[in-house]
Amino acid sequence: MSDFSVIAASRTQKWVAGTLVVAYAVITLLPLLWIIATGFKSPSDAIAYPPKVIFEPTLEGYVNLFTTRTRQTAEFLAANPPQTWYEEIVRKYDMVIAGPSRFGARFMNSVIIGFVSTFLSVFLGTLAAYAFSRFRVPLKDDLMFFILSTRMMPPIAVAIPIFLMFRALGLSDTHAGMIMLYTAVNLSLAVWLLKGFIDEIPREYEEAALIDGYTRFQAFYKVVLPQAATGIASTAIFCLIFAWNEYAFAVLLTSGTAQTAPPFIPTIIGVGGQDWPAVAAGATIFLLPVVVFTILLRKHLLRGITFGAVRK
Repeated sequence: MSDFSVIAASRTQKWVAGTLVVAYAVITLLPLLWIIATGFKSPSDAIAYPPKVIFEPTLEGYVNLFTTRTRQTAEFLAANPPQTWYEEIVRKYDMVIAGPSRFGARFMNSVIIGFVSTFLSVFLGTLAAYAFSRFRVPLKDDLMFFILSTRMMPPIAVAIPIFLMFRALGLSDTHAGMIMLYTAVNLSLAVWLLKGFIDEIPREYEEAALIDGYTRFQAFYKVVLPQAATGIASTAIFCLIFAWNEYAFAVLLTSGTAQTAPPFIPTIIGVGGQDWPAVAAGATIFLLPVVVFTILLRKHLLRGITFGAVRK
């Protein structure tokens, strides 16, 4: 018999562990909560010193985020009274709403580029990981190390060559160019993560399917993919987080048509300079898709982190 034994944690150990977890959660969530609160502050409250914890909430930041405004004369304002609540908000600055801002288009660019590149990274990464896991690939270890080495290098280190290549190919400021770039950057991570998951799936499952008359593709689709769903979901979350938050390439390679939200949000200017409530409102809205996506896949994520840790 093994001398290894599991000792239950004492009450003190549980209390210390719980305290550390709560403290870590508070420290982690406090900046996020402050950003969310700033989105509901007025410009003066947002830059007040000492910082205001208790304030009168307003939607001015969200109105400024989604609209463009122009200053008008007193005669024009008197002849055209505000018709909606958001028009009333901008009237106190002697301004009227001229139209929608560019935030909606930039946000949709992030959605398109982020989710499409994540899908392609996971799709191609699953096929490559399955090949490395199940077939005898010449120089497999060398190829896997080469794939991993592309992840070691900071992406911004190759920014200038990529910029020149994109300009020559006409891919600058295009959705297709950004999708291909983010897919290429995320592919190495997807291959390495998914290979580990597929290695844990017994080969006997596929062999039994092949004996029953399945083709190799049918065995992969009907046997391996369901078993690897946990790893696929976990990999998709990590790939989306990178593509969603990426800033350097987005600044360098986009300026209008394909510009995503990260380089646009810091440029929001208000009446007296940087419009911090609008910036905070944009950051809050920008967080929502990734948070929702992660919550929907949270069970797979937790199972994926511990996958293979316990063996029967």
